Amino acid sequence: MPVEITWWGHATCTVADSDVRVLTDPLFARRLAHLRRRRGAVPPPTAWRADVALVSHLHADHLHVPSLQRLAPGTRLLVPRGAARAVPGLRRLAHLHVSEVSPGDETAVGDVVVRAVPALHDGRRLPVGPHRSPALGYVVEGEARTYFAGDTGLFDSMAKEVGPVDVALLPVGGWGPHLGEGHLDAGRAAQALAQLDPVSAVPVHYGTYWPIGMDAVRPHEFHAPGAEFVRLAAERAPGVAVHLLGHGESVRPGVAR
Repeated sequence: MPVEITWWGHATCTVADSDVRVLTDPLFARRLAHLRRRRGAVPPPTAWRADVALVSHLHADHLHVPSLQRLAPGTRLLVPRGAARAVPGLRRLAHLHVSEVSPGDETAVGDVVVRAVPALHDGRRLPVGPHRSPALGYVVEGEARTYFAGDTGLFDSMAKEVGPVDVALLPVGGWGPHLGEGHLDAGRAAQALAQLDPVSAVPVHYGTYWPIGMDAVRPHEFHAPGAEFVRLAAERAPGVAVHLLGHGESVRPGVAR
């Protein structure tokens, strides 16, 4: 069965490959601190089903303990090394099989192998997290090789660290009008796409959560990154098929040229 990608919003995706369901950065909240979900319904219980869930880094919109509590007993959970020390709430997840991983670590789940890869991002639990923990991306390898970038900036060795991939799930925006260091906007994501040279790509991490009131002031910055990525990808990586998904939509992208 071909790989199937479902985007639930923000950085939360289901990658279905080789009869294994992989869930990325689960976030099933209507509101998170000053952020409110502005597009797409909160993912339904079907979105909670996974054989393994991946957490890219410790920021609360990527490691959201209440969302992780909804995962079924026995679900495997991969988190960056040091996460349990930095986020005590992880200790409440006794119903999950939690493993801490570092770049280069590989985890077999059924017929899929998940490999942790580096990301250029502040991996601490903010705003005051003193404990260092690496930010990660992941490559899910089964019938296809799918790269989930998490949150990352563009770095010179990205293509080397990630390796050949068929599908790239790339962040193209954020949840505010300004992206700091360690992030991809639509332009930098298109540059990353040109370096990675996958067969297909799906833009994520935009157009879901926005600070309360901000969507009425600068709505174009909330809505635009996905379409802007499609435009720039066509210029910088014209051989890559880019799939612009709505919240809850799925695609079976091509995996061979």
